[in-house]
Amino acid sequence: MQIRKFKADDEQGRLAAVQRFEVLDTDPEKEFQDIVSLVKSIFNVPRAAINILDSERQWTKAGAGDGPNIAVRTDTFCHYTIMSDAPLVVTDASIDNRFAQNPYVLGAPELRAYLGVPLTSEDGYNIGSLCIYDTCRRDFSDTEVDVLSNFARVVMSQLELRLTSRMDPLTGLLTWRAFSDLLERHRSLCNPAAATLILLDIDHFKSVNDRYGHLAGNEVLKTVTAKMSTLIRKSDAFGRLGGEEFGVLMHGATPEGAFHLTRRIQEALADLALPAIGGAKITVSMGLAGFTPGESREDWLERADRALYQAKAEGRNRAVLAQLTL
Repeated sequence: MQIRKFKADDEQGRLAAVQRFEVLDTDPEKEFQDIVSLVKSIFNVPRAAINILDSERQWTKAGAGDGPNIAVRTDTFCHYTIMSDAPLVVTDASIDNRFAQNPYVLGAPELRAYLGVPLTSEDGYNIGSLCIYDTCRRDFSDTEVDVLSNFARVVMSQLELRLTSRMDPLTGLLTWRAFSDLLERHRSLCNPAAATLILLDIDHFKSVNDRYGHLAGNEVLKTVTAKMSTLIRKSDAFGRLGGEEFGVLMHGATPEGAFHLTRRIQEALADLALPAIGGAKITVSMGLAGFTPGESREDWLERADRALYQAKAEGRNRAVLAQLTL
């Protein structure tokens, strides 16, 4: 796995990477639990953990030994770990100015020594850390740092492999299954925030394939989705749902607000150069549906799909907002 340059000053990008891996608040998994259990045994420490950090929390994906599974991010040592591309080594937290007043140093578990290695994605974002701690002062050797770093790479490789299986091989977007799972996760939240689903279809794409061939059609799909990706926020989800149909899940957006994105998409595609089809232009039809608390994923998708069908029926190259179903 080739790690790109560490991106230290892009917190929004980092949070988008955390979301992309879809690991927060998920059930325990044996493959990760086995890793931390082995790490705890090798280092002979009270605690080993795989921690993922969002904007406010440190959440433990897998932990061996006693310790909090959820903590305020700024209270944690891993908060400092993800700010660097190097392991964080703390020999004695009680005399370290960064941690001497930390609640986990002054109180239970009375943490003293800590070693944490950032979990860095292929695109350079630290989504969390693999860490160990001890309750007594401890020097960590270079060999121990290297060993834990190797385990961190194993953890990240597992996460990347799972992510790859959820990505469309042609466009690099989420697959239908991965996108559908995100819709269900949003729908099932206890207090889901506003969100808008956009279904998008490239107009008359079959004629593109018929006239220019499937290879040219594939180039069009890649070019169009690459351009759209520059318009879509990092916090939003973008998936290929099949053929020339795509979906965008805009978190925190009302349908009216999402209309601004549809206009930007139409304007950008109108000027998009498509040499694979001799410079011909393409347009898109879009259907939008805001999330209604209590409705099923299937009903949400159906409302957006009906709006997309209406956009096509009215002449294509337009966006239509779905009506609420009461």
